[in-house]
Amino acid sequence: MKAEVYAVIVAGGKGLRMGGEKPKQFQDLKGRPVLMHTLERFREALPEGKLILVLPESWMTMWRDLCRRHAFSVDHELVKGGDTRFHSVKNGLDAIRGEEGVVAVHDGVRPFVAVDVIRECVKQALTGACVVPVIAPVESVRLKQGDTDRTQSIDRNLCLLVQTPQVFPLNRLRQAYSQPYQSLFTDDASVVEADGGQVEVVEGNRENIKLTTPFDWAVAQLLCQ
Repeated sequence: MKAEVYAVIVAGGKGLRMGGEKPKQFQDLKGRPVLMHTLERFREALPEGKLILVLPESWMTMWRDLCRRHAFSVDHELVKGGDTRFHSVKNGLDAIRGEEGVVAVHDGVRPFVAVDVIRECVKQALTGACVVPVIAPVESVRLKQGDTDRTQSIDRNLCLLVQTPQVFPLNRLRQAYSQPYQSLFTDDASVVEADGGQVEVVEGNRENIKLTTPFDWAVAQLLCQ
């Protein structure tokens, strides 16, 4: 039987660093909200995948209105978000009714993830691996020394910048998310590793930026040209 593929797209950030009257995931990018671009990228990569969009309950009416206004037809299930990203992902996992397959977790404000990256992560996860896309830093890197102002230069070849989607066998991620929440959970890979899991990496794409600041927005406008 063919394994099911799910994508949980989380979009609960308030976008305070971005500015603007609307949350960043609803701001217009080439005439349409950012989230629509993200969902379309996943539908292109995973034509038969099941898409789950996790939003704060207070924003669901706004999203439905936007979908009507833009005649947005990409099928997806809408799920209520939680107080943290951890709890939002957990709610998305709880909405999956299947027992087998793989699940990709993606930041809703990363609309430029490459289709090939999504497919490669899913391909690896279907073999049982827990996979995250990464890119190498191009700048020099320094490490803070505890809570002091002191820093130390480190070899940037030992560092990787982590992106999404992070893709896992469904049951493995469900098990990891049965843990109590910890503030050190910064992404899904950190949740899995805290549960004793191992994470592998694949090459991401540098355009897959997380739209967080006005500078990111300026870059996004250029990428859309």
